[in-house]
Amino acid sequence: MADSTRARKIADRIKVIVAQTLEKRVKDPRLGFITVTDVRVTGDLQNATVFYTVFGDDDQLAATKAALDSAKGLIRSEVGKGLQIRLTPSLEFVADSVPAAAAELDTFIAKAQESDARVAELAKNAKPAGEADPYRKPRESEEGV
Repeated sequence: MADSTRARKIADRIKVIVAQTLEKRVKDPRLGFITVTDVRVTGDLQNATVFYTVFGDDDQLAATKAALDSAKGLIRSEVGKGLQIRLTPSLEFVADSVPAAAAELDTFIAKAQESDARVAELAKNAKPAGEADPYRKPRESEEGV
């Protein structure tokens, strides 16, 4: 087993090699505007999971997935040349779900801000139900003691 520091360094190197290969060597027209976001390597350095995002809709995501699957051999050979280690890890491409989750969180935050603005507008001219200062104050006779 390799130590986690070595696995992390290899994962970072794979990320760079895959990104450069996609930019310069893969000429598939189905390949969309792709960004390699992360690479995770197993402890034994046998398998690497490459996470990516694609700018566009679900059709472009599916087309990019097909292009990556067809170019997997070329990309793996480039990774092997670039790493120069005894065994080249097998590659698995996974669409990163972080941007979709971030977009969903943005909509929730926008709804919460809208609701807060509505409450602030209602509270602007509101008056307290009881006295203006609801806190108890010491009696005047106790102050003099």
